[in-house]
Amino acid sequence: MGTYKCCIFFTRRFALGDTSTPEDVRALFSLYAGGSPYMLADDLRRYLAAWGGADGEVPEQIIDRILQDRSRTPRFGRPALTVDDFLHFLFSEDLNPPLRYSKVHQDMNAPLSHYFIYTGHNSYLTGNQLSSDCSDVPIIKALQLGVRVIELDIWPNSCKDDIDVLHGRTLTAPVSLIKCLRSIKEYAFVASPYPVIITLEDHLTPDLQERVAKMVLEVFGDILYYPESKHLQEFPSPEALKGRVMLSTKPPKEYLEAKGDTMKEKEIEARIKRGEREAAAWGVEVPDIQDEMQVADKDEDELLYRERGADGDDGKETKHVAAEYKHLITIKAGKPKGPLVDAIKNDPDKVRRLSLSEQELAKVAAHHGPNIVSFTHRNMLRIYPKGTRFNSSNYNPFLGWVHGAQMVAFNMQGYGRALWLMHGFYKANGGCGYVKKPDFLMQTCPDGKVFDSKADLPVKATLKVDGQGVHGGRLAKGLQADTFRLILTSRFLCKGWHRRSSIRLGDEKDESRGGQLGAGVGGRVRLPADRT
Repeated sequence: MGTYKCCIFFTRRFALGDTSTPEDVRALFSLYAGGSPYMLADDLRRYLAAWGGADGEVPEQIIDRILQDRSRTPRFGRPALTVDDFLHFLFSEDLNPPLRYSKVHQDMNAPLSHYFIYTGHNSYLTGNQLSSDCSDVPIIKALQLGVRVIELDIWPNSCKDDIDVLHGRTLTAPVSLIKCLRSIKEYAFVASPYPVIITLEDHLTPDLQERVAKMVLEVFGDILYYPESKHLQEFPSPEALKGRVMLSTKPPKEYLEAKGDTMKEKEIEARIKRGEREAAAWGVEVPDIQDEMQVADKDEDELLYRERGADGDDGKETKHVAAEYKHLITIKAGKPKGPLVDAIKNDPDKVRRLSLSEQELAKVAAHHGPNIVSFTHRNMLRIYPKGTRFNSSNYNPFLGWVHGAQMVAFNMQGYGRALWLMHGFYKANGGCGYVKKPDFLMQTCPDGKVFDSKADLPVKATLKVDGQGVHGGRLAKGLQADTFRLILTSRFLCKGWHRRSSIRLGDEKDESRGGQLGAGVGGRVRLPADRT
């Protein structure tokens, strides 16, 4: 039995299972140690050559560090590892990290539309969508995480002579635009050198738009990128835009006085409490994307073919705009006249950005998935949370990603499993905030067809997951498989792999012993390189 202190006064006990090293680890050790009970530096070198890992360190240094960590001196002349030392190495976060690539390793010279981009939603909010404070602090935190798209809602202040950032028609307390811009400049490139995109949701009069243009030029100066031509036929690459800041917004329109009343405090409190009950502590389970599209498919097609009103992100442009402000916008948002289904049509003469809510995406994807994929080959697609997520919860990002959406916007001040997925996804490519789309999302077949997320494609590979609960280097009994099944259940793998896959940790035999897991490690799982 193992013990630990709980609340200083109480001693808790936990059962330890077999203290021996797992059989598969023993077999691996024996293979590279040549059957010897000790693994020398040359043996470890052969293992690293075959399996990779421990970037930047030589085997002799690794062995020395392991022996120091375990407070052990070698039993004979040359330092060597025992099988338990080898197990310690396998599960060392420092020596054998789960993410191999700590640097950017993908091609960064393709147009921006070829990348998934780490995107925030209402980046200025400190909490819920209805009554929390607005501040530059969550913007700073997002940039420190590597977020590359910052969203600001800009409104006239109470005197209508300056610009505030706030969530309109709610009780959120405003923050000044100039403060947010200065913080963005200061922290834009602390986590990544690749471009920062500021998405402005504009509710301003032309004179205030002109004021914004002066602010932006004053704050960012030479690092602000904007095109010389009126329309781009192709977006620049992340590499070409290193260290630059860009603006993205809908084409400015004449400011309309808010017709609706601000929500009352009691109504806000009721909606927030309802959202908290629905989300609970960890947030609701991330839904399956096929289920989402099936539900959307049952609805009437009215959403696809109705005209989008002026309150949408892509409202009608008027002539009453500030020319200087309009000129600074690099990624212009707009849609052709007509129903929503026409918005995902390509324009050969220019590229643009389209915004869809998570419900609109599910509906369009259920009927016109390949059209979305084709649209995102050249154009930018932004997905944003539905308006009823008052508690700043999030949604399943995979539905957007599997259709090529570059900007899947999340509430970074939120919580829950969906946000874990987002943070984990953007650990890829050195955590630079840009992850290159897989080739299948960018390819067009000779017959003109593109990737269809609903097509029943053959399985090309199967991932095997083998997990083992480890506590202090010893196998732990009674460790519930659900603990890891919770975060490792995957209902999405790209077509050409599993159409729908749930990775299950622990088989029936394991669960009969209280849910003990198979080979692996507590909070993480290693995937073998072999495929079946």
